[in-house]
Amino acid sequence: MPAVIFPGPDGRLEGRFQPASRPRAPVAMILHPHPQAGGTMNDRITQAMYKTFVQRGFAVLRFNFRGVGRSQGSFDNGIGELSDAAAALDWVQSIHPEASTTWIAGYSFGALIGMQLLMRRPEIRGFISVAPPANMYDFSFLAPCPASGIIVQGAADTVVTPNAVQKLVDKLRTQKHITIHHDEIPRANHFFENELDDMMRAVDNYLDMRLSPDCPIR
Repeated sequence: MPAVIFPGPDGRLEGRFQPASRPRAPVAMILHPHPQAGGTMNDRITQAMYKTFVQRGFAVLRFNFRGVGRSQGSFDNGIGELSDAAAALDWVQSIHPEASTTWIAGYSFGALIGMQLLMRRPEIRGFISVAPPANMYDFSFLAPCPASGIIVQGAADTVVTPNAVQKLVDKLRTQKHITIHHDEIPRANHFFENELDDMMRAVDNYLDMRLSPDCPIR
């Protein structure tokens, strides 16, 4: 899990990068929660998703948005953070230009940025969004959502309301050519304090399905 520093749009960005174990391995990037709520790349959910992609042989990057940890710059209300994510993906792809596919995973604010990045980068073929803040931000930019993925939500989340996430899922499911999975974790709050294992089981089951050679979702 080597520490890396790479150029971002507003100065250097700090990350942790696991190179792929084989040529043409897929790439995954993991995005952390809100910087102004204490979110960093070392958040436990961000780390757990990072580890599962590493174990699957992906080239995996997690990094600190501008102004977090050793990343330069200052918080930019999501606009600059989207640019950070695009620059981070460029950096990974410069190391793994032959990557077979690209995945994006994000938690809370990171899920918002990940789904915005999805709209800009057609090479992203799968996404994992944990507690996307559908009651705080307008997700109508997903028109149409270009890739299939899973949204995981805590049933007892008082920060991101399950009802708002359900409406987002319902809207995305009206689209053709993509498949949206949705897992609601019983008793889980926004931080999955006691349900991290259940949350990761949902993520891992989904990845097992999507990464299977006979998966019908492309």
